[in-house]
Amino acid sequence: MASELAPPFFVESILFLSATVVAVPLAKRIGLGSVVGYLAAGMAIGPFGLDFIQSGVEIRGVAELGVVLLLFVIGLELEPARLWRMKGDIFGLGTSQVLACGAALVGLLLLAGQPVEIAVIAGLGLALSSTAFALQILQERGHLSTAYGQRAFGILLLQDMAIVPLLALIPILSPTSGPSSGSDILIEVATTVAAVGGVIVTGRYLLTPFFGLLAAVRAREVMLAAALLVALGSGGIMHAAGLSMALGAFLAGVMLAESSFRHTLEADIDPFRSLLMGLFFISVGMALDLGLVAANWQLIAIGVAAVMSIKGGLIWGLSRLFGSTNSDALKIAVTLPQGGEFAFVLFTAAASASILPYDQLNLLIAIVVLTMLMTPLACLAHDFLAGRLRNRGVESHAIEGFAAAKPTVLVIGFGRFGMMVAQMLTSEEIEITALDIQPERMAYARKLGYKVYYGDATRPDVLKAAGADEAVLIALCIENDQVMARAIDLIRSHFPQAKLYCRATDRAHALDLTRRGVEFQIRETFESSITFGRAALEALGIAGERVSQIEDDVRRRDRERLEMQLTDGPFAGADRLHQVTPRGAREKPTNAGPAED
Repeated sequence: MASELAPPFFVESILFLSATVVAVPLAKRIGLGSVVGYLAAGMAIGPFGLDFIQSGVEIRGVAELGVVLLLFVIGLELEPARLWRMKGDIFGLGTSQVLACGAALVGLLLLAGQPVEIAVIAGLGLALSSTAFALQILQERGHLSTAYGQRAFGILLLQDMAIVPLLALIPILSPTSGPSSGSDILIEVATTVAAVGGVIVTGRYLLTPFFGLLAAVRAREVMLAAALLVALGSGGIMHAAGLSMALGAFLAGVMLAESSFRHTLEADIDPFRSLLMGLFFISVGMALDLGLVAANWQLIAIGVAAVMSIKGGLIWGLSRLFGSTNSDALKIAVTLPQGGEFAFVLFTAAASASILPYDQLNLLIAIVVLTMLMTPLACLAHDFLAGRLRNRGVESHAIEGFAAAKPTVLVIGFGRFGMMVAQMLTSEEIEITALDIQPERMAYARKLGYKVYYGDATRPDVLKAAGADEAVLIALCIENDQVMARAIDLIRSHFPQAKLYCRATDRAHALDLTRRGVEFQIRETFESSITFGRAALEALGIAGERVSQIEDDVRRRDRERLEMQLTDGPFAGADRLHQVTPRGAREKPTNAGPAED
């Protein structure tokens, strides 16, 4: 007998999914982006809309895990050396932005007659931008690896760290809390240092061997569980120390950025990240009290305009001061003028400590949500104006971003065959990305100085993370014929721009690859067999010119036989195997074709 009660969270899940599949496509269709669609969906089904769901607070606690996973994926794309090169943007530009915007907003609130405690908390909280919102916009536009994307990310990363001292201000400003002792402060500092050090050391020295052991099991679900465990576990450690969970996940990602498993981890995490990020934005939309906005629309409108204009103007000026072009400074300014998710945390904590009255808390939350909602409109306005300027001959100058250039060649399968292919390519300084699924082979290649990543050739998400959508050529050097066949079909479907060069295991496989239309195929023992036979003839005293003549003739007969086999079956052209090479002029050399193994 079926249960009369639906499972927990079942009805809410149906509502979330239904609102998402309606609102997000509509928002993207009119050019506002998926984030606005999620916010609109939350406003529609939330307690201040159609009231299908009474509260978004508990949901937001789960949804914020999307921000954690987002920062973990971002960390995977940033090697420590690259992060170190960003230190000026993080600690210079980022610190300047928080202090300048915070001071300006605090001063404005003081002029408006707010008490010092409220002005400090509200002003500094509004100075923080939304990491989740801004990074989602940058990723949707494909601008995260650009020069302005680098600087925007540096500012956001510093803001994630700034929430720690801001939360520490609350007990100092609270009328119900006494001052902290020196020993309490020292304990907090020591706890923070220990948590950060623990995440860094664990990520640097323990996680790669750990994933190597799991990869040997060849169970995808175990790797997926381990990826989620690392991302959420590192965030949990930092949260226990009073720091941002997102910051902990980011550090773990950075420590794994040089790991062989980065592309597979990114591909495994991404679906969960995308789903939870959508849930996060829905929960934010649910927090917007439409009745409160209607009753206080003038005050809220002034607040939204003040926050976005002050932050936008100061971010533009500081970006210019730190060396950005005018075009990049404007892009950063229209990407980061909104309030952020950490403002919810700070304002809620301040209300609990009796610093913020709850009516002012709700007004501030409304201002933050509406600044988020207005940011895509600001980006669209910037794009429109930039397009008009380009039409008048004003061009912006592109600057190389912080992400490494995408590889031009993927080498999949890094055994003896793939390693020789890689050696040929890198000898011309061609950048490659190598993938394999055998941990022992990857470890051996790394001892020889090759960077080989763990990755399954039949997973389009892994290939995309490794750069297949930008690859000019993909070299399939794997031994399994069935796996290669699936990989060829997948690559043709998802990455049609890439040329396919394949290693054939035997003659039947070579015929199959030819029928599949790959750009080049050759059996793994082809050239070695020809070279071996040539050496044997020379050892028997055959003249060098005659040996070359025989080689050319054998290659020609093999090509003819392959063409016959394609149409007439595997035994067609067998007579070509036993012909004697006539003496005379050599055939003009051509590209080598497959020979009998």
